[in-house]
Amino acid sequence: MTVLRVVLGDQLSARLAIVAEAEKGTDVILIAEVMAEASYVRHHVKKIAFLFSAMRHYAEALRQAGHNVRYVTLDDEANSQSLDGEILRAVEELRPSRVMVTEPGEWRLRERFEALRLALPVPLDILPDTRFLCAHAEFGDWVEGRRELRMEYFYREMRRRHDILMEPGGKPAGGRWNFDADNRKPPKAGLSSPRRLSFRKDAITLEVLDLVRRRFPDGYGRLEPFHFAVTRRQALRELDHFIDQILPGFGDHQDAMVAGEPFLRHSLLAAYINAGLLYPLEVCQKAEAAFRAGAAPLNAAEGFIRQILGWREYVRGVYWRFMPEYLERNTLEATEPLPWFYWSGETRMACLREALAHTFDHAYSHHIQRLMITGNFALIAGIAPKAVHEWYLAVYADAYEWVEAPNTLGMALYADGGLLGSKPYAASGNYINKMSNFCAGCAYDPAVSVGEGACPFNALYWDFMARHRDRFSGNARMPYVYANLDRMGAEKQVALREQAAAHLDAMRAGRL
Repeated sequence: MTVLRVVLGDQLSARLAIVAEAEKGTDVILIAEVMAEASYVRHHVKKIAFLFSAMRHYAEALRQAGHNVRYVTLDDEANSQSLDGEILRAVEELRPSRVMVTEPGEWRLRERFEALRLALPVPLDILPDTRFLCAHAEFGDWVEGRRELRMEYFYREMRRRHDILMEPGGKPAGGRWNFDADNRKPPKAGLSSPRRLSFRKDAITLEVLDLVRRRFPDGYGRLEPFHFAVTRRQALRELDHFIDQILPGFGDHQDAMVAGEPFLRHSLLAAYINAGLLYPLEVCQKAEAAFRAGAAPLNAAEGFIRQILGWREYVRGVYWRFMPEYLERNTLEATEPLPWFYWSGETRMACLREALAHTFDHAYSHHIQRLMITGNFALIAGIAPKAVHEWYLAVYADAYEWVEAPNTLGMALYADGGLLGSKPYAASGNYINKMSNFCAGCAYDPAVSVGEGACPFNALYWDFMARHRDRFSGNARMPYVYANLDRMGAEKQVALREQAAAHLDAMRAGRL
């Protein structure tokens, strides 16, 4: 009997049971481009093009391997334009004995599939997503009995479990678990990105680019140039290029930001890992092998591996553990609407303008710009968490709710009340000036907090700390902040609060 096996656009892996166990010639693999998924937030046009092209290439590879593939294009006249609609249509036409899907990465789709079970005339099985390195039950076991969750301890457990960067006797390579302190150097003169790969656009990709131009004429972002890998083979080339050419310099300056340099030494691999073209363990093992061979320093290899083996698995665990309530969290009661300049990039603040331009052009901005520029501003300006969440989900090619929501609501905005991070990642203009060269071309001066040319990050930072003093003054990582605030005296504190109010008025009026 035929089994209908559904592959989602971020599950393009031949190793998943949904494909690996399919009976060639009998079972049918369904892959569908649907408007419901392409438009539920205002996705970057590069993100849509990357996924549609990768999906079409993946379907062709399955056909060549002997599988029966039912591929529904966005322009198919019979397309219902929803995943559940396409599953129902396939069931009506093919009469399978059952339907199988791999667990989706987003809660809303999981709920849709659970509801679909009631509408289908045949059983629907939801299989675990085995691409991840920590199953839901394993994360639940780790959480059980802990008073607080901290990624560092989870990361150590994952290192032991998967034997990554470990030495005999259970000791970490180099005698330390974490080399983050070595990875915070400000940018040096001339710091730039090594040459990056650009892949030839075949007929499939050219057809997808044309489709996206036609169907998303008002979509966010710049569609071309389009450099993405869209097959596993190309993604493996991207991985090898990073390991050989870029990883050796990744560690020292991973927190640095440079005008005109969107990538620096960052990997650009997240979009491929999250879509299934690369596997997280193989990426970690290649980085470890480079360190063992003396081709990459330990601080670079460990810092990179921590992002995947530690942080990526940790935020997924948090997402599924605390959803759906997690999306509604707003501990700091932030209510400001998202400023239009997050979409337009039109602001006098050079740091935000730069990070937003990278986002618009590449569907990418590296993690420090996301956390300490766009996220930091949203935090101290009191932007509503859900609005910020939907923006991050839309604009980055690597963004799916399971990874994006905890990073945004927890790490960037502290909306979850410290579940994910032990303190808010708020910073003034001084941090941005230290870790970037953005301020040199800015209308505002990072050394000025009040008056003409005052950097908005300065007054907004101190206003944020004053507004939330009752919550944060007892935080073990923040006593120096409030000691500095108290040393300013009442008159300066009033001036800072008034300056912050003026910045917020300018933000609301589109003049910031």
